[in-house]
Amino acid sequence: MKVCAALFCALFSCSCLVYAGGNELPLIPLPSKVDQHEGQLVVGPGTTIRVDSSDTAALRVAHAFSDMLARIGGPTLLIAAGATRTEHAANGVREIVIRLDPNASVTQREGYVLDVSPGGARIVARDESGLYYGAVTLWQLLTANQNGKTFTAHAVHIEDWPQFAWRGLMIDSARHMQSVTEIESILDQMALHKLNMLHWHLTDDQGWRIEIKRYPELTRIGAWRTPPDAGKNGELTRYGGFYSQDEIKQVVAYAAARHITIVPELDMPGHAQAAVASYPQFGVTGERPEVSADWGINPYLYNVDDNTFQFLQNVLDEVMTLFPSRYIHLGGDEAIKDQWNASPAVQAKMRAVGVKNADQLQSWFMGRLGQYLHDHGRHLIGWDEILDGGAPGDAVVMSWRGTNGIEKAIHAGHDVVVAPDPYLYLDYVQSDRDDETAGRLPMRSLQAVYDFQVAPKGLSPQQAQLILGAQANVWTEHMPSDAHLQHAIFPRLDAVSEIVWTPVGEQNWPSFLARLPTQLDRYRREDIQYADSAFAVKIDVNRQQALASGKARVTLSNQIQGETIRYTVDGTAPDSNAAIYKAPFDVTLPTTVRAVTMTSAGQALAEARERVIDDESLRSVAGNELSACPTPNVDEMRAQPTPDATSFTPVYTINNFDNCRLSRALPLDGVKSIAVDLARLPRNVALAQDAHLIVQHKAATPHGEMELRVDHCSGPALTVVPLPDPATSPGTFTLQTKLPLTRGMHTVCILTTTAPHDPYYGVGRLQLHTADTAPANQHP
Repeated sequence: MKVCAALFCALFSCSCLVYAGGNELPLIPLPSKVDQHEGQLVVGPGTTIRVDSSDTAALRVAHAFSDMLARIGGPTLLIAAGATRTEHAANGVREIVIRLDPNASVTQREGYVLDVSPGGARIVARDESGLYYGAVTLWQLLTANQNGKTFTAHAVHIEDWPQFAWRGLMIDSARHMQSVTEIESILDQMALHKLNMLHWHLTDDQGWRIEIKRYPELTRIGAWRTPPDAGKNGELTRYGGFYSQDEIKQVVAYAAARHITIVPELDMPGHAQAAVASYPQFGVTGERPEVSADWGINPYLYNVDDNTFQFLQNVLDEVMTLFPSRYIHLGGDEAIKDQWNASPAVQAKMRAVGVKNADQLQSWFMGRLGQYLHDHGRHLIGWDEILDGGAPGDAVVMSWRGTNGIEKAIHAGHDVVVAPDPYLYLDYVQSDRDDETAGRLPMRSLQAVYDFQVAPKGLSPQQAQLILGAQANVWTEHMPSDAHLQHAIFPRLDAVSEIVWTPVGEQNWPSFLARLPTQLDRYRREDIQYADSAFAVKIDVNRQQALASGKARVTLSNQIQGETIRYTVDGTAPDSNAAIYKAPFDVTLPTTVRAVTMTSAGQALAEARERVIDDESLRSVAGNELSACPTPNVDEMRAQPTPDATSFTPVYTINNFDNCRLSRALPLDGVKSIAVDLARLPRNVALAQDAHLIVQHKAATPHGEMELRVDHCSGPALTVVPLPDPATSPGTFTLQTKLPLTRGMHTVCILTTTAPHDPYYGVGRLQLHTADTAPANQHP
């Protein structure tokens, strides 16, 4: 039965199951089967959880459920083992019964039956995970209606089970590391989203994060890097850290109590620079590199000799002791083979083991370690590059290079975890707004994540069974703080949870949107710093018309194209009494427009956004509104001023292949000068074999120039301003220059002439001036 919001039913063809009073079922992910009944259950300090005294699984779930309620401000419920309902009913005490039942009507693994009535609630399941997820569902029902320590849930009957066994999230702790407390907070939220696999990325070029007692240099050396421009402009002098084995045991136990398996990843044969920096004898060249401070793809690989395999096996021995997971992730991605191809010893090894090329050598490498894992009762899982030379027979393939790897792995007979870039990569920004934080481009909106279909169409039933499930990936190059991480994950994780749990036929975007406000309220109560990008209001005006007439036509919009937008033009904050936006409206300059998206009940779904509309602002463009100049290769990201900056702003949009940005058409009538705010950013992205694609703009002066062009990004520059000396100037500065008088609407191209190894120059803001007061150039 589909569940969707009553307010959307007039716009969409959907059958609505709503509570009395028109409230949407407050559950994410949506259960498989739901029936509504009359009445309400009230849970408060007098409520008891009843379990059978011999049912240890139910007892654990009872304690977990009580803890869930207490964590959000509820009471710690009494747990009665062995008490009968009759005894408590006589005292008028409402009960929550939790019971493991081998004959429960839901037969699927991790499934459950939940009944809620005015007299109490009952959860039954055939396994403990099912009981746990039934408790999560009851928690969601109750926390949607909380008044102090009292909760209310409408009467309902639910039969529910997951569609996929692997429902995951990957956290990258190698690029930027999270504390144990932060990881545990993520695990809490995963459990409340019915996700059960945390893929923990623990080693990479930029850091080795897991203590291996036999090899202490891995953390003494490999866990620490020296950032570019260390100690300058607020950058750290050293970045790093690692998890002790005791801390890992703590996290693994914490996850297990929430029915989450942690799958550790140690990346190999590439992404090995931190390990090689620690023990250069296990690298190919024998030389000791620095732990990399560059994101992207670095060249260092593990060697393929017996000593290196012994080292890796010894490491895996300790890893398997720490992590009981059936699967151990060995990476396999982005291993550029230049060092292998250049090494006579490696080439001799290739001939000795009978492989023809480096891809086949990687397959042999992964197969040898996969067999070692198999001999110890574990299974290799790796990124889809392990298919390139032929993956070991029982390996699980994690498909990330788009969706092509899914079918390729299935046709080769491998189990698959679907984790494709960009569809389920949460390191992409969530909007194209100027106030969006750092991350990769283009954006991946909340709806884009929700619309992704895990199982490709056209698979036979046998082929579909090879899809274990899916996971979202969070790479942390641009997420140095817990706030950045939470912003990237939530609420897109809600969309992920629904597409891996809820049957495809029951997934419904309007219903999801209607249920999301309740979830956002839970986030606020739990102090989760979620992104409001989907609901943030965009305020657009016609610059040329406004400057010509002194009046601006204002258009308001948001990503979801639903809910109510309220706005003000009198300087006050918009609330539930503010005007409702119905169509574009006109304002007289100068005006400040403030707008917010609200539910029909008056709940704000985002922070209010504002736009000052006056002559100066209409002649100003934020740098993040500029686009990449026309060029054969575009790889854009929003970067912080330093790699480890923990503030959300400022961020600068750059193209890794071309230091050139282009504006939309701007009104240049009467413009006599232009000021450009620039930020010097470290070029710490390793492009490996793609480095030759960088567009080189030859500099004429020692430190390069800023060149401005109009209407195009080629041909002669309209004006040229030298860039300041990086050694003596601050990281941010303003260049100001006169412009020849130009009439009409024109694009403006801002180009900096630098060598491929020189810093990026990010544009903070472009300001046009009509007064003839600008000097030829200006910088500190």
